[in-house]
Formats: sequence, structure tokens, C-alpha cells
Amino acid sequence: MRIYEVFLKRPGRDEFRHAGSIEAADDELALVLARENYARRAEGDRLWLVDRDNLVVGDGEFVAPNADKPHRHNDGSRVAERRQRLREENA
Repeated sequence: MRIYEVFLKRPGRDEFRHAGSIEAADDELALVLARENYARRAEGDRLWLVDRDNLVVGDGEFVAPNADKPHRHNDGSRVAERRQRLREENA
């Protein structure tokens, strides 16, 4: 048995989203099972299956250099504080 990752594209959307995983003996059975499990109620209009053995995975050490970049997660609080301070100084 092989494990497949299932991706669906919803009508009117451009991107595919991961829907889940299935286990099947071959590609044809995997397509049928994916359709019955993930696209039964018209949740998507296109379906991709990827054999998990063909995935390329970046582990934690590979991704770690991008984890410490707090400047990329700006919630706007610094800008708001600066504007407030300038308003108070000019008032």
C-alpha cells in the first residue's frame, strides 16, 4: 500500500489546498478513493494526488534560518505608537 497526499482546487479559486491523505494499492484506486472521500460533495473541481514517496521535505534545520525574523510579523503597533507620539508632540 502507498500513501498519497490529496489536493483540491475549489471552484473559482486559483490555488490547490491540501485536503488530506489516503492509502491505496495503486494510482487508479487512489484517484477513486480520493474522489469518494474528499470531492463527494463538490468540495473541489480539480484533484491532485501526490505519492508521499515523491515529496521533497525541508526539515527543521533547513527552515530554521527563517524563523528568527520578527520584523516580518509587523502588527502595526510600532507605527501606531510613533504616530501617537508625533500627535502628542505636535499638539
